[in-house]
Amino acid sequence: MEELKDSYFTIAEPAQCNMRERSSKFLSYAFPVTDEEQIRTHLDTLRKEFYDATHHCYAWRLGYYGEQFRANDDGEPSGTAGKPILGQLLSHEITNCLIVVVRYFGGTKLGVSGLIQAYKEAAADVIAESKVIEKTVDTVLRVDFSYMVMNDIMRIVKDETPQIVNQNFDNLCSMTLAIRKSKAQTLIGKLSKVSGATIEILENEL
Repeated sequence: MEELKDSYFTIAEPAQCNMRERSSKFLSYAFPVTDEEQIRTHLDTLRKEFYDATHHCYAWRLGYYGEQFRANDDGEPSGTAGKPILGQLLSHEITNCLIVVVRYFGGTKLGVSGLIQAYKEAAADVIAESKVIEKTVDTVLRVDFSYMVMNDIMRIVKDETPQIVNQNFDNLCSMTLAIRKSKAQTLIGKLSKVSGATIEILENEL
């Protein structure tokens, strides 16, 4: 089921490619993004760089499950640009990603079906040029414990292999741990059995 899924696909770094379709030039760009402010920054940069382009069409998805998304035709006939770009993000199951296709009109109209195919191909090409990676959705927690039970805590950490984000060992010790969401309850269950240990969930998704 979707709610049990604790990994997602995104791209590791920006990518770009170009194509021509009946004298029109299409410049495709893909960016890894995590919020709308980053999206606006990339769009503003491309609009300034390609200020003389006919269209700057784009689509993006945000969130581990792509729950936020948007498509923009930027003056092309409705549904002929942004939607096919978004369709490629969906079919490749990529999120936290922005794809922008900059078009320079070459004088020959492509028609509705031609535009849809051109923008779909432009988006597919830049995804093919991208390094697609899988990331995990993590639970981040902090465990506080006394120095006396450190060996018990460290044994659990060794067995469950969470990422150690932060640690402080004193009379009162604390560790901040990140672990894949599907394994979080096992880790929490074991830690909670250690005498005097207290656990605080900091984030359910990292």
